[in-house]
Amino acid sequence: MRITVLGCWAPYPRAGGACSGYLLQDAGGNILLDAGHGTFSRLLQFIHHQDLRAAVITHWHPDHAADLECLRHATAAALRAGQRHRRVQLFLPQRPGPDFERFARYEDVFEITPIESLPQAEVPPGVRVYAGMVGPVRLYFLPARHTLPAYSLGVEGSGYMVYSGDTAPTEELAALAEKAGIFLCEASGLDRDEESIGSFHLTARRAGELARRARVKELIITHFFPEYDLSALKAQAEAGYGGTVQPAVEGDTYFLY
Repeated sequence: MRITVLGCWAPYPRAGGACSGYLLQDAGGNILLDAGHGTFSRLLQFIHHQDLRAAVITHWHPDHAADLECLRHATAAALRAGQRHRRVQLFLPQRPGPDFERFARYEDVFEITPIESLPQAEVPPGVRVYAGMVGPVRLYFLPARHTLPAYSLGVEGSGYMVYSGDTAPTEELAALAEKAGIFLCEASGLDRDEESIGSFHLTARRAGELARRARVKELIITHFFPEYDLSALKAQAEAGYGGTVQPAVEGDTYFLY
């Protein structure tokens, strides 16, 4: 399993950067996890869009979903030209309704799966998720605590990784992330931001504390406010985690076996 960082900034990118987006590659398939501003261009540095099998949007904020429009236009053109022979499998939250409906009509381009229509499972026991598949890769969607309906994501294939998406800390997320090989976790603020964002985002320290409870093998923090010093975020995440933390770097690929 390989996870490549396409973008790591929020709610807007640094100069030359991109917002939330990650390319997951496993079992011969390419899956896009979120599609924030600038991520489609970055995706093309690693694969051709015709080789993308599926995409997941964890919630509808633009820094996670804006470049879905780019993917729609590119896929439609490839299908018309006969350069692509099947639609992109697309997992979307059904709420807010207007956002979902805007893309639900593109059934000629996307094989659309509302996340809430997926069968429910307990992964791990006691934690209810929506469970989907992309080929042999299993996707576990855990409802998150955010300002919009949103999901954290567990991915089980040749390895097991968890992507927090945007969320306040929850015991369910700690349970989902337990013993993950990689925990890709938002670190949206510093300690001083706890009061203002702590009910719908993770600060760097909270991300570290959550990862420590989950006993994850590797913590990679992401979703950085562009004006912040990443060394300060890293230090506070490490204080919470009790070990070494890697800040996500655009263009870097992380391997999980």
